Amino acid sequence: MNEFELIKKYFQKITNNNTSSKKLNDDVFFDKKNKLVVSVDTYNEGIHFTNFKHPNLIIKKVIRSSISDLISKGVKPKYYFISASGNKNQFSKKNLKIISKSLNQEQKKYNLKLSGGDTTNSKKVSFSITTVGYANKIIERNKAKLNDDIYVTGNIGDSFLGLKLIKNNIKIHSKLKKYFINQFYCPNLPYKFYKKIHKFANTSMDISDGLLSDMNKLINRQKLSFEINIDKIPISKELRFYLKKYNKKKSQYIFNGDDYQTLFTSSVKKRSLIKSIAKQMNQKITLIGKINMGYKKNSIKQGNKSLNLSNFKGYSHKF
Repeated sequence: MNEFELIKKYFQKITNNNTSSKKLNDDVFFDKKNKLVVSVDTYNEGIHFTNFKHPNLIIKKVIRSSISDLISKGVKPKYYFISASGNKNQFSKKNLKIISKSLNQEQKKYNLKLSGGDTTNSKKVSFSITTVGYANKIIERNKAKLNDDIYVTGNIGDSFLGLKLIKNNIKIHSKLKKYFINQFYCPNLPYKFYKKIHKFANTSMDISDGLLSDMNKLINRQKLSFEINIDKIPISKELRFYLKKYNKKKSQYIFNGDDYQTLFTSSVKKRSLIKSIAKQMNQKITLIGKINMGYKKNSIKQGNKSLNLSNFKGYSHKF
């Protein structure tokens, strides 16, 4: 079974008396009375990162991936707790200094405060991050409305190509290679977006497991469907150059996850407002599709042609 089937079958029922848990069907815990927002994420060597050769970059990926959940909910990340597993070789004095320096850089960049954690000995490296913020309200999943527009921030697909370059010996111009690998380790988060997203978003989440996979999660309890146009999904000029030069298809790179951009829906009436805020914040925001009635099937289009959704699956943890 996948992680969502596991949660639904074994753990959802025991949260029935805890409304703040959102029935384990959202990315955060939200205690409205105390204005407390919490998210928890775990990252394992061999799954979320291939190895521990670059601890300075891996720790940055871990932190940014973790605070992305709160940002997409319209919440400012304030505190984080980090639990780490590894051995004396992986957590040598040299590596610990490198990790400490990277954490300090991320704290300054995103105004975060390290607030606790734990360490254990293990063969493989693993990190668990708990992120805490405070807010009067959050933007929840499953709040999309019929005929909503579907948007994403930033660009999609750079991180997946970066991962492919890390894992495989693909020949590519060194400058491009450096760019894509950096996008995998250090995703360009829409950080300040948390300040404005409440003005227009009906529902939102970050893109971690893949655009289509996360779109399904975003509306999974609603009798609605989505329609997304591949041609409208934003990609960087670097990825566009790569696709053209090496004769690759865009669809092979934009549905695989690790983007950590914000996926949200909004009323058609808010288009002008979103355009104005995007310009004001210098934040790329792209309209990529719309929400339809539930009797219609989810669809991916390229021009006027409908494509097979099963060809574009994101990442899913299997148990």
